[in-house]
Amino acid sequence: MKQWNTTITAWLIFLPLIFLIPSAYAAEDTKERVEQVHSVLTLDTAIALAEQSNPGLAQRQAQAEAMSALPSQLGSLPDPMISMGLVNLPTDSLNTSQESMTQWQVGISQEIPFPGKLALKQQAATERANASALMTTEYKQQLIQYVTSYWWQLFYLEKTLAIISTNKTLLKQFIDIAETKYRVGHGLQQDVLLAQLELSKLLNREIELNSEREQVVIRLNTLLSRPTNTAIQLPAFQHIDTTLPEIKPVDEVLDIAEQNRPFLLQQKHLIAAASEDKALAEKDLLPDFKISAAYGVRQGHNLDGSDRSDMLSLQVGINVPLFADRKQKMAISQKNSELKQQQFAYQDSWNQVQSEIANYITQYQQARQQYSLLDTGILPQARQTIASMLSGYQVNKVDFLNLVRAQITLYDYETQLWLSVKTAKTALANLEASVGKDTFYE
Repeated sequence: MKQWNTTITAWLIFLPLIFLIPSAYAAEDTKERVEQVHSVLTLDTAIALAEQSNPGLAQRQAQAEAMSALPSQLGSLPDPMISMGLVNLPTDSLNTSQESMTQWQVGISQEIPFPGKLALKQQAATERANASALMTTEYKQQLIQYVTSYWWQLFYLEKTLAIISTNKTLLKQFIDIAETKYRVGHGLQQDVLLAQLELSKLLNREIELNSEREQVVIRLNTLLSRPTNTAIQLPAFQHIDTTLPEIKPVDEVLDIAEQNRPFLLQQKHLIAAASEDKALAEKDLLPDFKISAAYGVRQGHNLDGSDRSDMLSLQVGINVPLFADRKQKMAISQKNSELKQQQFAYQDSWNQVQSEIANYITQYQQARQQYSLLDTGILPQARQTIASMLSGYQVNKVDFLNLVRAQITLYDYETQLWLSVKTAKTALANLEASVGKDTFYE
């Protein structure tokens, strides 16, 4: 009879716990469903806001537009020079009709670079304008990468905070059950203290995560060019795509990056510009020309009484590279070194891109495997373990300490699940920025 009383008492104490765990997780889903739609910030919306309002991106777009205006300027002839003057005026009388050579003169002159020089200048400027446009694209992709990373970091923090909220409810119930068993003589005071300690740890972790969430919100709002205290609410979980797709082998991804990464294409344009600069320096050994024409109006009369004829002057000048060894040839050497510098810079950049891509692929594959293992293996097993331990706890076959530790372990696994999602999604965002295109999925 005593044994039956003990069993009934245990059941009465334990019965609320049976319905608590599923109801706690159901409360989390209910909380997500009541989100206000108008304040929801989806990832696509965040990216669109960043592209529209980020001042750093606008600055680089303006710089690219300015660079695009240079080629036509550098490819045009220098402006002609128009001159007006009084020539051969006698100083004794300052009379414009006294001497036959005195004349009012109007002239025009035009500098003409050696054929091919202007084309080289224009082509070099065009290459640099293209490089500037590509750097705008590069910055845009880096901006998307940062926005995506912070968005998924915020997602992970909110999921973790929701899990903590659920576990807080469970631990409070554990405390109530432990206190009840202790009062009726079927439990230990250390069980109550243990549950209270674990609850305090969760509260401390909640404080840390809330602080981290505020920092992420500040960074994300800064990228979106919004006030840093603007509230951010993510969509309901069921509306967030957490799938982790297959990606192509690293060799294929590298081929895509070599053809599409804006940073690498920019380096190629800078190499082309340096090559044009070198060719222009070589052409500077050839002379430029200057053509001038002037029309002189004379006043007064000749000795025979006839009017003095007007004068027409024509002139052609060339510059002579007398100091070519110290000037033009040294410029050629300089431009050749600058070309090599750009070539080495491209090779260094390509090596860095290869390293980045390999690293991000490794991070993604590891996080993807961890997610699969947690979702299909560890978490179901952990939940089954807790269910079994709960059944054993009701008949005093499982120690309360082990039950609490099992619940905390489940909490750790659940947070690791969403950490793996965040890590994988962040690695994908980094990979897209490094490749320059999102065509590396299978």
